[in-house]
Amino acid sequence: MQDILVLYYSHRGSVRALAERIARGIESVPGVQARLRTVPRVSTVCEVAEAAVPDSGAPYVEAADLEECVGLALGSPVRFGNMAAPMKYFWDGTIAAWQNGTLVGKPACVFTSSSSQHGGNEATLLSMMLPLLHHGLLVMGLPFTEADIGHTQQGGTPYGASHVAGTGGNPLLSDAESRLAFAQGRRLANVALKLGRP
Repeated sequence: MQDILVLYYSHRGSVRALAERIARGIESVPGVQARLRTVPRVSTVCEVAEAAVPDSGAPYVEAADLEECVGLALGSPVRFGNMAAPMKYFWDGTIAAWQNGTLVGKPACVFTSSSSQHGGNEATLLSMMLPLLHHGLLVMGLPFTEADIGHTQQGGTPYGASHVAGTGGNPLLSDAESRLAFAQGRRLANVALKLGRP
């Protein structure tokens, strides 16, 4: 069984809901399993640190997760058209993996959630692609053969799965958002198997 890393940061639960749906899509493909991981929050107060193990949800990501995965799905909420600080902070600390080529040639995709339809989903998805491209990952999106992309009134873009949570931060995915997240996970798993990474 090969692992695909689903790495996310979620503040109100929407990105976590997408991550779990992408994981189900990954695990719909025989021979692969999802490895859900998250990153700790960052603080402007340097003396404060997160606990070594989160109170709930996925464990924190470690260097071994990057090494052992055969693919990567990366998710973050929108922060002014960019990934959230905790996720950016994590990627800023991956110089050793970059130098070693740990992620070179592995397939990857991105996903996000915002409070509004035009709240920066696509810009955030593109911002998350940048460190992945620098690491040599093979970044892929969602093709328009996924009918929901052309018809959804909620989230979903060719750059990756997305969710519109509203100003209240509702983590409940619409049917179309759920189908697109599942399809993205399934597509990532199939591509990882076709690439035949050990």
